[in-house]
Amino acid sequence: MKLEEELKQVRPFSNERQKAMVNIMFTNGWVNDQFRDFMKSYDLTQQQYNVLRILRGSEPKPLSTSCIRDRMIDRMSDASRIVDRLVKKGLVNRVQCPRDRRLVEIRISEKGLELLSQIDANQESMHRSFSSLTDDELRQLNDLLDRLRG
Repeated sequence: MKLEEELKQVRPFSNERQKAMVNIMFTNGWVNDQFRDFMKSYDLTQQQYNVLRILRGSEPKPLSTSCIRDRMIDRMSDASRIVDRLVKKGLVNRVQCPRDRRLVEIRISEKGLELLSQIDANQESMHRSFSSLTDDELRQLNDLLDRLRG
């Protein structure tokens, strides 16, 4: 559906740049809504999922909370609070840094790895949102978004 129809907009956009900006913001909300609904079935927020993926990617090396924050998609998130919640769920563990006992590092647990494996196996339903695009179109979209961010 065209953006103007989705927004029930009567007047045209001032220019293509304005339309592109509004389209990206609108589409971001749409994708976030779908992803949030998908994550609910795993009792995770988008930010918790992001932290688990970051920790899986660094495995077996643990990461500090500040390093996790630097790698997050939403850098405004409170990484410490997110990690606290993941510890309570048993999905990550705090590990005392052997080089500096004042530092605490975070490592994904076996339970966290198993949960991510389940999510990976079921992500096809999430990926259906992009089924109207071919692989070439998805590559082009990724290239354009990368260029936009400069």
